[in-house]
Amino acid sequence: MAEIILGLGASHGPPVTMPASQWPLLREKDIHDKRMDYNALLKTAKPNIDEEWTEERMQARSDKAQAALGTLREELLKAAPDVIVIVGDDQNEQFGDQVMPAFCVYRGESVEVKRRTGGGGGQWGNMAWAQAFKSEVSEKPTVYPAANDLADHVVQSLIDDEFDVSASSELRDEVGLGHAFNFLYRTILPEGNIPLLPVMINTMYKPNYPTPRRCYKFGQALRRAIESWDPSKRVAIMASGGLSHVIIDEELDQIVIDAMAEKDAEALSSLPLDRLHRAAGTTEIRNWIAVSGAMGPLDMTLVSYEPCYRSPAGTGLGMAFAYWN
Repeated sequence: MAEIILGLGASHGPPVTMPASQWPLLREKDIHDKRMDYNALLKTAKPNIDEEWTEERMQARSDKAQAALGTLREELLKAAPDVIVIVGDDQNEQFGDQVMPAFCVYRGESVEVKRRTGGGGGQWGNMAWAQAFKSEVSEKPTVYPAANDLADHVVQSLIDDEFDVSASSELRDEVGLGHAFNFLYRTILPEGNIPLLPVMINTMYKPNYPTPRRCYKFGQALRRAIESWDPSKRVAIMASGGLSHVIIDEELDQIVIDAMAEKDAEALSSLPLDRLHRAAGTTEIRNWIAVSGAMGPLDMTLVSYEPCYRSPAGTGLGMAFAYWN
């Protein structure tokens, strides 16, 4: 059977890829973000919040993120997998309200990375995203190999395991590979020389986002699917996104981290939906839950966790990096 030899987990929010000096752009985006009540958050922010978003503190946290990405790259190169499976979410890049699958496996022969020119959050969101992606993706689209042979096997295996997953063989021409997946090429593996299998979970859009318990079981089924594939292959699985953001919830982040480290399936499966859905980005914890379910006996090492505050309202990103081996 194929062997799962490595797991990776990485936050992919803009603070991971933007210099700390540009985080104030995100603060301005938060002030105007219609998805939350910024003024109400100001009244409930932690008492020492002003100490959290100084230039020095933001720079130190940014430096730790870059060091953590370097550690994940080292682990990936050392493991040298034949395929990387990335579990991430689609944010209206491939799918919209017309069709939003709960689980989808991409089965095309290649993936194309294109420069991103906009994002959520209106004017400020577009500016922030433009800065986040500036100079990280070439002006010309870049095509990388995809693991479509594994994709078809995974789809059939998941169906046999009672997960009626969707499958997609094309990426939207104007978008290319979604940000949760091209993050790998922008930060950890610029060579793009390992075939990629994108697996999408609807983490945030009503009404069909899967429960945490279903995500954990999906990860377990994904592991069974991979292990029943070509016995000569070595596979890495990566969770992309999370932890809590745009409103940071340090307590929730620590619950998730501890549960993954302790292999506590029940704790991960029982995470409260009201906490997961307090802010849009926090829902990406589902990707980590699924990968944790796929890791089986592998042990998790937390490389770094930093609550990257960027405003007096307590907005920012619970930035986490980890690996399993």
